[in-house]
Amino acid sequence: MLIAFSVAPSGTPAGDSERPEGAERTDSVHDAVAAAVRVVRESGLPHRTTSMFTEIEGPDWDTVMDVVKRATEAVMPFGSRVSLVLKADIRPGYSRELDAKIERLESAIDESRDR
Repeated sequence: MLIAFSVAPSGTPAGDSERPEGAERTDSVHDAVAAAVRVVRESGLPHRTTSMFTEIEGPDWDTVMDVVKRATEAVMPFGSRVSLVLKADIRPGYSRELDAKIERLESAIDESRDR
């Protein structure tokens, strides 16, 4: 199963003591996103981070959603609330789709160009 998710804090943390060490006060959410991506990377699951989403692939709901939950929790200290956007591609019996879907797309583009 593939999950694409984006998690971001909003609002002001309750106090500076709740902000993680080294996190600066800024309008950017890069420190919060870095905390979430760190959780994904440490999970060992195949993943890809782009400018707007992080995609992860895992064998089942429980495995993937546990990583999403922990990534979301890692963002919580950066604001008074957290927004989570999630999209799932649930295709039982398939694996390595994180790259295979892109390969099929590129192949289709190449084929249409050759026509």
